[in-house]
Amino acid sequence: MEFEEKQNLKLWWLYIILGVDATIVLSIVLFDKGGMSLQQLKDNYFGPLWAVILPFIIIFLIQKNKLTLHINQEGISYRYFPFHTKTCLFTLKSLDKAYIRKYDALSEYGGYGTRIRLWFKFRDKAYILNDKNKGLQLEFKNGKKLLFSTNKLEALEMFLINLKIRYNIQAIE
Repeated sequence: MEFEEKQNLKLWWLYIILGVDATIVLSIVLFDKGGMSLQQLKDNYFGPLWAVILPFIIIFLIQKNKLTLHINQEGISYRYFPFHTKTCLFTLKSLDKAYIRKYDALSEYGGYGTRIRLWFKFRDKAYILNDKNKGLQLEFKNGKKLLFSTNKLEALEMFLINLKIRYNIQAIE
């Protein structure tokens, strides 16, 4: 009996913002006072073109990151490739609580991705990779908290209920 979920950061609206920005930069470079000549672009090391292309490449690479969450009767493990080269494992005995909760990515954590909670709560970390507002909250006995966003909310809820009943795990609410 196990639960596994793989998530990518998919923020399509970033491409729209970058597209508007690229249009503005290119229109200034190409059409302002006759535009830049090829020699002027070479003299500037193609800087305006890099300013347009580089953000698209960075966003593309960020969206290729993959979070793998794996839960079974032994514990909870996750890996956020390419930032975590090894899988992080937590036993169920180290958990104080595990439950599904509603969160606000912008006001609580300041955005999406790997985040630390705002307002100087450094022991509270989150992996928010979608624009939904519910996720798996883990609270550990040492006071640390870890939140994972999820795309499979119903399956995760059923799995946690089944895990609690079958193995009598008091930490799961």
